[in-house]
Amino acid sequence: MGTDAAADVTEDAVLGGRLRLRQPRRGHRVGHDAILLAAACPARAGDSVVDLGAGVGAAGLALAARVPDVRVTLVEIDAKLAALAEANARLNDLSERVRAVALDVAAPARAFAAAGLRAESLTRALMNPPFNDPARQRLSPDQSRRLAHAAPRAGLAAWVRTAARLLRPHGTLSLIWRADGIGEVLGALAGAFGAVTVLPVHPKPQQAAIRVLVRAVKASRAPLELLPGLVLSDQSGRATANAEAVLRDGEPLALARI
Repeated sequence: MGTDAAADVTEDAVLGGRLRLRQPRRGHRVGHDAILLAAACPARAGDSVVDLGAGVGAAGLALAARVPDVRVTLVEIDAKLAALAEANARLNDLSERVRAVALDVAAPARAFAAAGLRAESLTRALMNPPFNDPARQRLSPDQSRRLAHAAPRAGLAAWVRTAARLLRPHGTLSLIWRADGIGEVLGALAGAFGAVTVLPVHPKPQQAAIRVLVRAVKASRAPLELLPGLVLSDQSGRATANAEAVLRDGEPLALARI
């Protein structure tokens, strides 16, 4: 990496210093969403996992740091971010179990197969899709932030179809989305997934949820379950004990227990 390129990248600690990530200084930056997503994935040792729309790899790497012997493929459309994700796997001594590929989540099955991701070959999928609708929300002027955060409403269904194709029967999909878009999520999951479990995420007590974490099981017919919400901060703005356990100590959420 040249001097100019290096100046545009920072190295930051997440998970209380358990994970270090190189990421662009400007544009989309890793936040709580990626760590919450990793904590919601019910991966076990020996599982094969795909992180769709991985960015610099935060969610997939956080999962690999928590669960021994999982193998994770980070799929990211932006080749520069995919290269950073690969570098982050090396930085955290996880490159033997984590790899990155530059690939559009909406690419055809043959493109995924060429990257070693064949149909019904994986046990877990996780994804943090772009969830701002360009037709309804004001978008960032920064191109990388737009790519990470905004996509047409039909985009979610395409991502879910890709996950369904890659997962084995009874494999799980974990995703994070806007709380006010839960109807879109349930609609996209209908048909291919069941046993949908929803965990609302609230910024403070008595405030409406801002995110939902969702886990679904391919080819299941079990009914939906709504879990008690996770509250990130108390009224003073201090992180709650439950949030600290996940965001700093790397503990799994209830969604990771099946």
